[in-house]
Amino acid sequence: MTLFVFGINHTTAPIDVREKLAFAPEITASALQQLVSQTAISEAAILSTCNRTEVYGRLPADPKQSEECNLVVAQWLANFHQVALDQVQHHSYFQQADQAVKHMMRVASGLDSMVLGEPQILGQLKSSFSVARQEKTATSHLIRMFQSAFNMAKYVRTHTAIGENPVSVAFAAVTMAKQIFARLEDQSALLIGAGETIELVARHLHDAGVKKIIVANRTLARAEDLALEFNAQAILLSDIPDHLAAADIVISSTASQLPILGKGAVERALRQRKHKLMFMVDIAVPRDIEAEVDELDDVYLFTVDDLKDVIDEGMRSRQEAAKTAEVMIEEGLVTYLESERSLDAVGSIRGYRQSMEALRDDELDRAMAKLAKGEDAQVVMQRLARDLTNKMMHAPTVQLKKASALGDDQSLALLQTMFDLNKTL
Repeated sequence: MTLFVFGINHTTAPIDVREKLAFAPEITASALQQLVSQTAISEAAILSTCNRTEVYGRLPADPKQSEECNLVVAQWLANFHQVALDQVQHHSYFQQADQAVKHMMRVASGLDSMVLGEPQILGQLKSSFSVARQEKTATSHLIRMFQSAFNMAKYVRTHTAIGENPVSVAFAAVTMAKQIFARLEDQSALLIGAGETIELVARHLHDAGVKKIIVANRTLARAEDLALEFNAQAILLSDIPDHLAAADIVISSTASQLPILGKGAVERALRQRKHKLMFMVDIAVPRDIEAEVDELDDVYLFTVDDLKDVIDEGMRSRQEAAKTAEVMIEEGLVTYLESERSLDAVGSIRGYRQSMEALRDDELDRAMAKLAKGEDAQVVMQRLARDLTNKMMHAPTVQLKKASALGDDQSLALLQTMFDLNKTL
């Protein structure tokens, strides 16, 4: 096994180090070409996200170079990003052979993520594989490694609940909305704020099929950036009263020190809606929505504390699923290694067959030439059989004698098994 992974992630390096070693999409292809041309690494792929940068590759056949691979990749990474080598080494990890394959399987399945079971990493890993394939830096060995990881991730997500239950505030808010409304795709949503949490809420709502999303923010430019990504509408906070009545779902997360929505504004919106149900989630601390809004009959108002139980239960569920997934990965790793070993045997079998066929053709040519000269056919055939047998037996016989002379019982037993010998030598 000649595969490895070298990387840093959210558990080994702070964000100021991770951002220094990250690869922007537009430079990944050239980085791969540089890595394989400037080092002895023959296959390579780069995964770069906000939480990790990992280099996957194939180690050199030379044992000495394999031992030095850790340093080689660290030095290359440091040079490429102009970062001190000791800083890279201090925050990095290096795994090879079956442990490298297992690591990739865990990454693809979301078991190594900051948010346990999150699905985005699988898509990011597929993108890194696609770039490596396009640049022809991922060939036979890495291709099989990636495909095994993808298959394992699919199997884990199909047979466990690793990604089903909410473990983030954004996910929990959207999950609760799904419980309130029979068809989430028929609802409209007003998102107040444009920070990271609201961006995640928008993504979850968009993935759930919500087509009408309005993003309200103190600065219109940031709201427009977020709205553009999800085909939404951007408005200012001051415009909320004009749009509130159209919102079935209101989720707010700002840094405001004063409430954004008061009871009176919500009451007016409910009258315009003819008291149609409104679902509201206030994720902000301090709160964006006045607590008195919860007194209104046609409003379901939840705060971040209300979501805590949902998140805790989701985390417990995912942790249980993760235990099952770890067992699946161990079993999948065994299958992968068996498959790789069988492929190693294929090359040996092919080489052995080719040598035997060459030997056969040589002896057959000699026999045919003798027959052409008029020699007795029976004698020629007997000689062909004898010479062919002797030459086929020569190499195994030499090895058997050598093993016996050295007292190498293990090699003797292997040779006896290979050639189906029943007698003890």
